Amino acid sequence: MKKALILLGCPEAPSQTPLAVYTTYKLKEIGYEVTVASTPSAMKLLEVSDPEGFYVTNKVDIESCLENLEEKEYDLLFGFVHKDAAAAYFVTFYHILNTKSVALVFEKDIDLLEKFIKDVQDSTDSEIVSARAYHNPTPLRVKVDRYIKSLED
Repeated sequence: MKKALILLGCPEAPSQTPLAVYTTYKLKEIGYEVTVASTPSAMKLLEVSDPEGFYVTNKVDIESCLENLEEKEYDLLFGFVHKDAAAAYFVTFYHILNTKSVALVFEKDIDLLEKFIKDVQDSTDSEIVSARAYHNPTPLRVKVDRYIKSLED
């Protein structure tokens, strides 16, 4: 079974938690075992959003995950990037894992969105899925669906 790691940073953006649950669900549908590495506050939101662990079954603290990370441990890295710190985490995990990676870059401010895209592009060869979004997860969900469909092909 293929393994995916989803990175979640600060849960300030309302779209992040539902999209993380949704992305986990979609990746599981196509055969991935999914682990979500997140900050403690993002973890609490996941636990409230999926209290029985129906969708998000494997959770780990992002710091302890980073400490124990090994190259090629995962087949896919999927990072949520909507802040500078999230971009830095994604780049760090990308270089350690050395695996297929996609950054889901989103922000309501177009200048910040472009900055985060540039930060990821300048530091990785990962695929980038981006949308101007913050409260409404639909633009990102549509792009996540397209990306995950491409994994099936």
